[in-house]
Amino acid sequence: MGVNVSIPKGTRDFSPVEMSRRKYIFDTIENIFRLYGYLPIETPAMENLSTLLGKYGEEGDKLIYQIRSNKNLRDHLSKEKAAILDNIYPYWLPQKSEIGLRYDLTVPFARFVVMHQNELSFPFKRYQIQPVWRADRPQKGRYREFYQCDVDIIGSNSLINEVELIQIIVDIFQKLGLQIIIKLNNRKILSGLAEIIGEPDKMMDIAIAIDKAEKMGWDEVKEELKLKGLNENSISTLFDIFKIGDVTGRKVVPGETASEGKTILEKLAGTLEKSSTGSLGINEVSQIINLLGEIQPDIKIDFDPTLARGLDYYTGAIIEVKAKDVSMGSICGGGRYDDLTGIFGLPHVSGVGVSFGADRIYDVLDELKLFPEKTGISTQLLFVNFGKEEEKYALLALAKLRKAGICAELYPDGTRLKKQFAYADAKKIPWVAIAGTTEMTEQCFKLRDMTSGEEKKASVDEIICMIKK
Repeated sequence: MGVNVSIPKGTRDFSPVEMSRRKYIFDTIENIFRLYGYLPIETPAMENLSTLLGKYGEEGDKLIYQIRSNKNLRDHLSKEKAAILDNIYPYWLPQKSEIGLRYDLTVPFARFVVMHQNELSFPFKRYQIQPVWRADRPQKGRYREFYQCDVDIIGSNSLINEVELIQIIVDIFQKLGLQIIIKLNNRKILSGLAEIIGEPDKMMDIAIAIDKAEKMGWDEVKEELKLKGLNENSISTLFDIFKIGDVTGRKVVPGETASEGKTILEKLAGTLEKSSTGSLGINEVSQIINLLGEIQPDIKIDFDPTLARGLDYYTGAIIEVKAKDVSMGSICGGGRYDDLTGIFGLPHVSGVGVSFGADRIYDVLDELKLFPEKTGISTQLLFVNFGKEEEKYALLALAKLRKAGICAELYPDGTRLKKQFAYADAKKIPWVAIAGTTEMTEQCFKLRDMTSGEEKKASVDEIICMIKK
């Protein structure tokens, strides 16, 4: 019976073509991050559980992969108890987990800031492109191992930062050729709504419940709120308020302009006028939309009062981005967190950031066939191998091409020409250089365009010029 070769559900292998496409996404995102003055950092895949737990809410904490220690229980038992267990267990059970795989990049970033605060200049602008892990149920667009591309600024309360992050979002998705919907809300507005309906301590329960509305439907949201202890009157009042934005009865209309968004804001402002927290949230959203309207009026923002994002640490603006033409969850999201570093001993340091889901972005680009045709091409030219003398001749030319920055390779074996051309076709290599006795005597190569099939003789220098063009 053969070995069952597989990988864990929710994880994937990536072929060379897929890796080239992923690199295209990462490079596009990283170039924009750098353009705005952000600097790269990395943090370990593992963090102490004390760092991770309690930052994502009860449901988020359940999705953290905990790593068992290899230490033996024997170290903590008397000889008598160890002898008893020897007769029961063939192997010793591991100790309780002390570390876990990171759930996201934001909490490790806050820990990083606290540990390295004396080395950093504030406000500190960082980006980070690394994998994260969640013990989730795998499904379309939802993986257990996936890459996040985070960009954050910490040490500044200015709403200019939120505006800049939205500009970064727009620039990146324009470069990738994706049509997007940008949704905006503010946790202070949700806190104000909780106050207005008489449930000020239930804000996180409300946020977590309505964050599931698109997946579960509003009837299920209502049932979950009941389970969380909200009474019928409070729930009814909350849903009536949401109808200001006409959200619970329809899908959110994408691409509302700033002026259209203002109408909903103005109505909601009247509802929240008795809540100082809610009014502050309305004011912050208005400032972001107005500033964007002045500097980049083509950017469309969909203000959505039901946008919640279920993570515990958000305190201000919350942002979510979806692709217009594909049924997929959010491909980018984030928000303002006012005191995440305070948990680690550095209070009153506000930060804001967004995270791009590289794996979902890949799936969307793939479904819409938006990857550039040449993304999977690495080798630009293949030298054909006819034998030992031809090998030496090709190797000298190969070194010259590589020095000129051209990706080239020599077929390693002197095999049939048909097989070597098939290799070039399979790797989508656009040029093939052939040299036999005649070409070696004339100090040139026969250069074949693999797309058109045309051939011409050219020196190494001429080949370099042609390929660089």
